[in-house]
Amino acid sequence: MPETPPGGGTLFVVATPLGNLEDLTLRALRVLREVPLVACEDTRRTQALLRAHGIESRTTSYFEHNERWKGERILSELRAGHDVALVSDAGTPGISDPGYRLVRDARAEGLRVLPVPGPSAAVAALSVSGLPTDRFLFVGFLPPRSGQRRRALEALAAERPTLVLYESPQRVVGMLGEMLEAFGDREAFLCREATKLHEEYRRGRLSGLREALAAREAVKGEIVLVVAGAPAEPAEDAEQDPVALYRALAADGRTRREAVKEAARRLGRPGREVYRLVQQAESATDDYTNE
Repeated sequence: MPETPPGGGTLFVVATPLGNLEDLTLRALRVLREVPLVACEDTRRTQALLRAHGIESRTTSYFEHNERWKGERILSELRAGHDVALVSDAGTPGISDPGYRLVRDARAEGLRVLPVPGPSAAVAALSVSGLPTDRFLFVGFLPPRSGQRRRALEALAAERPTLVLYESPQRVVGMLGEMLEAFGDREAFLCREATKLHEEYRRGRLSGLREALAAREAVKGEIVLVVAGAPAEPAEDAEQDPVALYRALAADGRTRREAVKEAARRLGRPGREVYRLVQQAESATDDYTNE
């Protein structure tokens, strides 16, 4: 790595509140107050945040559609020895937000880049979801086109870690339906408008979350979906036996209907056929028990 240019400035990657303006660390306040320039997605939103805390630092826009040419201007400031704070509209810059290219280019030149940690919507939602947190896969936004999104979900269906996704309010009902088709009716958690006035946290099955949102006239606000990972695969012989697979899925906490549907999906067999075999097996068990 090249040596840090003598007199070069520092790029501070500063996490800002998701909604509640009190969620700004003391260090973030100091850095934002001391730097001569704050690079941000929307200057109006960031200026409102700065004014709320009595900060008068100069701002400049840095977002998806200008990051290539504006990044060079910010690098020029750093080369000249001026510190710069990089912020996004909410949360941690670079996490499904602009920022990584600027960080990459600054590091390539040997300029100093330091994190000022704080809020992240993904971690905030995961922390209150009640789903396993020892391993999780951050997916971010899936492709907006239906076909590409379905293929992405099919690729995620076998992932064992808890999944964390971002979605727009306009597409969330459709996304929940597509997840239901690709994953089965898994446990999931909806985080909407985290830390804001109308924040909402809802735990349930994918089907229940979809039904609740579909019943609303409109869905508004930023959304994080936390979805249980794929269940442990049953033993190999169970994969070949619909009844054994059904029993393994039922033991994992699925309802009768969910277990039949998932067994049929995994085995590529009609749901009615799996249901019939399960009924026959249970009937045989009952007959044996009553002898």
